[in-house]
Amino acid sequence: QVQLVESGGGLVQAGGSLRLSCAASGRNFNSKALGWFRQAPGKEREFVATINWSGTITYYAEFVKGRFTISRDNAKNTMYLQMNSLKPEDTAVYYCAAKTTGLAAIECTLYPYWGQGTQVTVSS
Repeated sequence: QVQLVESGGGLVQAGGSLRLSCAASGRNFNSKALGWFRQAPGKEREFVATINWSGTITYYAEFVKGRFTISRDNAKNTMYLQMNSLKPEDTAVYYCAAKTTGLAAIECTLYPYWGQGTQVTVSS
């Protein structure tokens, strides 16, 4: 079992930055691929970024490329999402998720473990 807790969300003006954290507890954190997803009101949950077990492979959704950076610190059992140049359309609840294997993936159905989410609101 893996428990995930997100933090770092909040209200920010367009063009600003936020850094989300995802703290994990449980076994074998450093063997699992991780991901960030988001869900805006009235919309389906969508993929944002993913990172493999070692942190050497990352994938991003097109709409965040060049603005967001995913990273992990296996010594601290923590994953991060640095979000720069935020836009109002980035407003959503952001979720971190963990797979049972180490390969990065963009499909949310491959992630059995989820956090409770953290709200990010970007004002125009």
